[in-house]
Amino acid sequence: MRRREFITLLGGAAAWPVAVHAQRKIWRIGFLSGRMKPEALERDAHGAFPDGMRQLGYTEHQDFIVEWRFAEGDFARLPALATELVMSNVDIIVTSPAIATRAARQATSSIPIIFAYVSDPVASGLVVSLAKPGGNVTGLAVQQTDVAPKQLQLLKQMLPNLLRVAVLSNPANAGSTVLVKRIHAAIEQASMTPVALTAGSPSEIEQVFAELSPRKIDAVMVLPDPFFASQRHQIARIAIEHRLPTMFGDPDYVEAGGLISYGDRLASFIRQTTYYVDQIIKGAKPADLPVQQPTRFELAVNLKTARELGLKVPEMVLAVADQVIE
Repeated sequence: MRRREFITLLGGAAAWPVAVHAQRKIWRIGFLSGRMKPEALERDAHGAFPDGMRQLGYTEHQDFIVEWRFAEGDFARLPALATELVMSNVDIIVTSPAIATRAARQATSSIPIIFAYVSDPVASGLVVSLAKPGGNVTGLAVQQTDVAPKQLQLLKQMLPNLLRVAVLSNPANAGSTVLVKRIHAAIEQASMTPVALTAGSPSEIEQVFAELSPRKIDAVMVLPDPFFASQRHQIARIAIEHRLPTMFGDPDYVEAGGLISYGDRLASFIRQTTYYVDQIIKGAKPADLPVQQPTRFELAVNLKTARELGLKVPEMVLAVADQVIE
């Protein structure tokens, strides 16, 4: 072998281990959700996460993999699922809702945690402030108390005699406690009377709606909750049976038969978490990434449900609706 060929071969052999070590990292992302495991990810709100990553230029199984954990509406499972993700050595954890975020934070103080949908994360104690979250947690927040006055205004336009508004929350969702108090305050500020309702199972949903007629409830506001999302068809059906107008924060409920919603889709929030994941992959720390809040909300109205309830949707509401279901 000639000397030049030998040097070339030797140089290539020396470079080979470097090439191996230069292989790009595959990021392991844990996703902790309180919702039901979807039958088809691409047709569910959670499918917005891998789709959002692809839009940012990441390829699944080459640049990242997702470890999915669903509590199936049983929030008591969240701490164990969070610990499971930490033990599997994920690099980042994405969570929804607040109770899942709390479970993840209890499981780790070092792995970055990105929450997809939390009402008032400061009051919930998840971050120090929106501008400077501190710690290992940041993400996307919806100020439900800012949305509530508009929701009440829309209900009032449809129901001029609106006086008593029931607020339905899940007692198993600890994140709803502060939110319920603030929604009640918003209702009182609008010169209406709030009525607290709780349901944590399908049978309890049936029961609370059956008990509303004698209490002369004019409308029901359903707070964001993974369990309620899984039961949105049931809630819509029962509300129509009892002739009760319903207000939601996610258009998915209206598509399932609810009367009206004002807010943003969970899928939109989940998609936006990929911005934080991208920043952390590039070296940013959660403590330095401000919590973001939506600046635009979507109004959806179900005209079929309105007709079944004997209601006429005002033209001014239809004129500004983003989605009208016939």
